[in-house]
Formats: sequence, C-alpha cells, structure tokens
Amino acid sequence: MGLFFSVKYGNENSIFPGRAAGSQRRQGICGILMQEDMEMSDRLANIRQEILDGIKERANSRAEAFELRKQFLDSKTGKIGQLMKEMKSIAPEERAGFGKSVNELKEWAQQRFMELDEKMKERELQRRYESERIDVTMPARNVETGNLHPVTQIRNQLMDIFVGMGFEVAQTREIENDYYNFEALNIPKDHPARDMQDTFYLSPEFLLATQTSAAQIHTMEKKKPPIKIVAAPGKVFRSDDDATHSPMFHQMEGLVVDRKITLCDLKGMLELFVKKIFGEDTTTRLRPSYFPFTEPSVEVDVSCFSCGGKGCKLCKGTGWIELLGAGIVNKKVPENCGIDSEQYSGLAFGIGLDRTAMLKYGINNVKLLFESDLRVLRQIDDN
Repeated sequence: MGLFFSVKYGNENSIFPGRAAGSQRRQGICGILMQEDMEMSDRLANIRQEILDGIKERANSRAEAFELRKQFLDSKTGKIGQLMKEMKSIAPEERAGFGKSVNELKEWAQQRFMELDEKMKERELQRRYESERIDVTMPARNVETGNLHPVTQIRNQLMDIFVGMGFEVAQTREIENDYYNFEALNIPKDHPARDMQDTFYLSPEFLLATQTSAAQIHTMEKKKPPIKIVAAPGKVFRSDDDATHSPMFHQMEGLVVDRKITLCDLKGMLELFVKKIFGEDTTTRLRPSYFPFTEPSVEVDVSCFSCGGKGCKLCKGTGWIELLGAGIVNKKVPENCGIDSEQYSGLAFGIGLDRTAMLKYGINNVKLLFESDLRVLRQIDDN
C-alpha cells in the first residue's frame, strides 16, 4: 500500500492536497465571475428601470423625451454608450456575452424611445386639434369694416379728378419761410395776414404755412411754362376757430401757367370739377373778389345741390353756396420766379377740403371732422 498523507489547505480532510488547492482556486474564480455577472445584470436592470421611470415621470413633451433619450443613448455621454466603452476592460472570453447584453439593452431602449416619440407626436397633434377646433354652430364674430375719413375721401376724389385732367402733383410744406408764404405771393409786409393774431410764427423768419400757395412759387422757380400742377392736399394753419373754421385745416392748390390763359379756362375746368363732386346738375358762378396773388380775383359759388337752386337752409335761401377762391395769377407772382408775364399768364385756385367735405356730407360743425366720433364717421363712406 502506498503512503497517503493529508495537508491542511482549505480542506483539512482532503487526502489529495494538490487537487484540493486547484479546486478551491477554481471555485474562487467562478465566484468572482458570478459576482461580476450579477453586478452587471443589476446595472443593466437598473438602467432599464431608470428609463421606464423617466418615461413615466419626466417625458411630457417631445423635447423632454429627446433629452431623456440623449441621457441614455448618446454615443459619448449616454449611460448605455458608457457601457460599451467598458468593453476593453472585459476579459476576452467574456466580451461576447457582455456585448450581447448591452446591445439587447440598447435595442430595447431604442424601441421604447421610438414608441415614446410616436406617443408624443399623437399627443401634440391632439393638443393642436383641440386648440384649433372650430365650433361651426357658433355665431360668427362681428368684424366691422372701417372706412376712410371724410377729408381723406374728398382728397382722393379731388386727386382723381385733377390728375385725370392732366395735372401733375407738387409737394407742399407745413413750415415755410416768410418769403415763400407771403412776399413771393405779392403779400406786402403791411398786409393784415402777416399779423401775429392771424399767423402762427415760429420765429421772425419761419412760420406754419397759412396756405398751400407757396407750392406755386417752388414749382415756378424750378420749372418753366407750360405748368399744370395741383399742390398735394396738405395741412395749413391760421389763428381762426369757430363752427366753420379750425386753426388747422386742409387745402389743395391748383396752378396753370401757359400762353393765353383766361377766366374762361378757369370756369370750364371748375365746372367739370363741381359736377364730379356734387352731381351733374351742379353749376358754378364767379363773383368778383380780391386776393393779392391773383388779378382779377373771383369767389366761386356752386348752385345748391340740396335744393337745386330754389333756396333752402343750406344755401341760406340764395340758391348758391360759396366754395372756393380763384383768379388769374397776378403778374408780379411769375415775375418773382423769372417767368415773362407778357408771354405767359396763369390761373390759380385754392380748395378747402374740410369745407368741401362739410358741404357734401352735410356736416354742420368742422370740429366733428377732428373728434374721431365713430357715430359720425360711420355714416360717411363714398368708397
């Protein structure tokens, strides 16, 4: 019989000491591997649970779902992406199983987030449907259509009439100097219009324009005859305030300069104008008057379009209504601009837009045009 002996190495009863030591080493290694497998399984399970909890608690919109997906699936910073980077520290014989587990988790996560994105799309679409839903049984909203101010309506009508006659449009200014507003128009320094109580002076030289006539001078200085312009309707200012006058009002000026211009040309042109504004049955008459910049000067009356000339409250029983001032341009005015008054003559007229609007639409107080009272403005619409 051979000699047997035992060595106390892990198992004191073992009679094969070499086998006992190897067995214990293998058992230790297997234990370590099993423990690592369990730890990895726990990590994967925890990540799964984090994804499920995040979807349930934090993913309330597509933007939040995107941020949650990035937290786990981003190739650089995502938790699953970080697991793939640990591959190099895994024993070669364990890498296949490790990689398989991580890939399965990744595919599962991608599927969950794809389903979540579809769910978010449906939810956002439903919210949009709810916000944009229209109840076709409800009454329609009452949307009022506005209309242009009476003065603007008259302005547009005048521009259409005179541009249709071949007039060009010249620009006006609200601030003028004394020369263009008075002196060049043959208004001497002692004329009452220059008094402080009639004109708003900004300085000894500059003032608020009292008329659009200054546009005539600006035009004749730059252009030689033939000239046919209307000064674009603009604001003018005078120290005057009552039921039919306002410190600020709107005026349009007309000027024609050519050879052999007479009052007949003026009357014929104004006849056409009043017929288009007040009706085909309207006619005009010229009454002698005085303006420093015209000679002869006339007041232009129109036959009353309310009573047909028979006499009424509007025309004060006369059958006629005063409308505008006009005349043949005073020779001194074109001469101030370097135009030969022996060869050329001209006609000029000035129309108050506010007065024309009051007459046409039956407004008895000029202040109604500036109070923005919709009860008044809604009644006037020629468009």
